[in-house]
Amino acid sequence: MTQKFGVSFSAKYAEQLGLEPLECLEALLKDVGVRRLRLMSYWDLHEATQGKYDFTLLDAQLKLAKKYKAEVSLCIGYRQPRYPENHQPTWAEELFHTDATTWRLALFAYITEVVNRYKDNKIIVEWQLENEALNRNFGVNGEFDRVRLRYEKDLVKELDPDRPIVMSTSSTFAIPFRRPRPHRYGFSIYRVQYKNDAYQWSKLPAWYFRLRAHTIHFFTRKHTFIHELQTEPWGPKGTQDLSLKEQFKSMNSEQFRKNVAFAKSLKLYPIDFWGGEWWYWLKVRHKNDTLWKEAKRLYRKK
Repeated sequence: MTQKFGVSFSAKYAEQLGLEPLECLEALLKDVGVRRLRLMSYWDLHEATQGKYDFTLLDAQLKLAKKYKAEVSLCIGYRQPRYPENHQPTWAEELFHTDATTWRLALFAYITEVVNRYKDNKIIVEWQLENEALNRNFGVNGEFDRVRLRYEKDLVKELDPDRPIVMSTSSTFAIPFRRPRPHRYGFSIYRVQYKNDAYQWSKLPAWYFRLRAHTIHFFTRKHTFIHELQTEPWGPKGTQDLSLKEQFKSMNSEQFRKNVAFAKSLKLYPIDFWGGEWWYWLKVRHKNDTLWKEAKRLYRKK
């Protein structure tokens, strides 16, 4: 890891916002100055038909990252960022509900395909194995088999022995005592969320996250980092279905600065920001570049 700050980027989410994904990604790289990306290898995008692979979109994202000399953390596996969290093609979903063994073999075959395709790409600095893999509270069609996760980790390590594997904890309070144990752990920090019909501001102090990081290191000898720092809204509906006024209740330039200052105080690097697609959407769809400017200011002075 050489970059302190990164951005998660989901081509799927960019499309949901009505954006051209590669245009959005290049703007983050070129204009904001992002030099670390967390990218996704969504199963349903790249193996829509069983055994037929199309990595055109992911190849293009990696090509852009290379153009701007950015490092990449590539998420692999079944559970990856953005709703519905568990991204699988229709044919795999049918197997999921009817033949668990065949479903898992198909998943392992897909992971193998991804790792073999990209393991010689030097800009990929690590694999992120699944995303909050055991989080039962969010997403659909969850499959929470720890034995499967252990096998996936061993499979990736066998295919690519030298590249680090990172994993994310599955809740704000989880301490990962059990295997599999990756190279390091990531956890999320969300400071404003809409829950139980109201906006709620986190009361968790900085010392809690420092203590959690120390506890994880004490028991596992592994370091931690922030794999998702909230810099986009969390409202009562999908962001694109909220008014700007409602969006800014949970995220605005002031809250952005507060979240960044809070995260930096923890000194748990890298910090991967969550919301780059939204910054760009505000800028090009609503002519509001307040968050875009905040991000540029941060990345340019890092």
